[in-house]
Amino acid sequence: MKKNYVLDTNVLLHDPRAIFKFEDNDVIIPIFVIEEIDHFKREGTERGRNARAVARLIDELRARNGSLAKGVPMENGGSLRVALPSRRDGLRIALDPSKADAAILQIAIDVRDAAPGTPTILVTMDTNLRVRADALGVTSENFENQRVEVEQLDLGMRELDVPASTIDAFYAKKEAPVPEGVQLNPNVCVQLRDAADPSATALGRFDQAKGSIVPLKVPTEGVMGIRPRNREQAFALDLLLEDSIKLVTLVGKAGTGKTLLALAAALKRTIDEGVYSRVLISRPIIPLGRDLGYLPGTVDEKLNPWLQPIYDNLDLLLGAGAAKKGMSLPNLVDDGMIQVEPLTYIRGRSLPHQYLIVDEAQNLTPHEVKTIITRSGQGTKVVLTGDPFQIDNPYVDSASNGLTIVTDRFKSERLAGHMVLLKGERSELAELASNLL
Repeated sequence: MKKNYVLDTNVLLHDPRAIFKFEDNDVIIPIFVIEEIDHFKREGTERGRNARAVARLIDELRARNGSLAKGVPMENGGSLRVALPSRRDGLRIALDPSKADAAILQIAIDVRDAAPGTPTILVTMDTNLRVRADALGVTSENFENQRVEVEQLDLGMRELDVPASTIDAFYAKKEAPVPEGVQLNPNVCVQLRDAADPSATALGRFDQAKGSIVPLKVPTEGVMGIRPRNREQAFALDLLLEDSIKLVTLVGKAGTGKTLLALAAALKRTIDEGVYSRVLISRPIIPLGRDLGYLPGTVDEKLNPWLQPIYDNLDLLLGAGAAKKGMSLPNLVDDGMIQVEPLTYIRGRSLPHQYLIVDEAQNLTPHEVKTIITRSGQGTKVVLTGDPFQIDNPYVDSASNGLTIVTDRFKSERLAGHMVLLKGERSELAELASNLL
């Protein structure tokens, strides 16, 4: 049975191609959504780019297939129509008629009443609008096309019970076969455990090319003065040091060491070993809580408060692990070996032979993360870190952000590895606050 899907503005701003993702059903865009898209199209942000993309797609369908007022066919068998309300002033739903949300909701009611035999569904990422729709008897849904609940994420590791002889052979031969009947994703980290003595364990990673489990590459002395404090950190460090893994996603709450481990591995592989030409570190510029407004000074002075957490970690690492003379942060920045900049400047660039770290990636949309990953040139490694439960971007949530989506989509790819860090190591107080508050 065909359905009518009425789309809210935020759906199209989140995914410009959302109109094509409702199979052979009819998609209705309220005229007020077009008005809001026109308002956002002047922005230089990702939201502005998505607004312009939506406008182009709708106009192309109009030019090829006829009148949007009557409905134009789409290749998937459905149709697209731009709908106007029966009236604007004094909307029957008794809400503020000047509000676009109320007008969009009124159109959903009009569509429902005009076709009582056809299910009508309002699709919106606005929680409050879904609540209001339910109160008025309108069926509503979240946009589920790109959603992965954090609880459903693969942890990136497996625990396998094996005979003691397997663990002994693993230490002796630096390799162990995958137990019969066990299926492992590429680069999944493994803890081998003696079935008879659970205290006897070994840590490794599944190497798809070899078809076996190999030891971790984490040096016993640590990296840049940093040693892993738990198995998840050891697994994460191995993924970060392995050059054949081109994309690493680290997911975890505050204090689990995501950013520090990524920076330590980047400095070792770039500064110490010369595998990469530069460490490029970036993060989205999104404020926490109430914004302070425009900041004075030059571009560098404006960006310094946003990027200070990265500089703090770099100072710690270069103080702890920089035994080489002249290996200081100012010198490395001046030499071009370390570059710290906001994501605004990455779009359109090509980045070959670089170690790219994107911190706070949970604040990015899937489209923004795609833009970043597609910047990687030959020999570049991309690392995304973040906590899906600490999101400051109002247009994504824990299930729709780019970090969560990429972690899930790439879990079966040989070029990618991921790890969910579970235990906070910043301090006892920080761990307690993360769990209780």
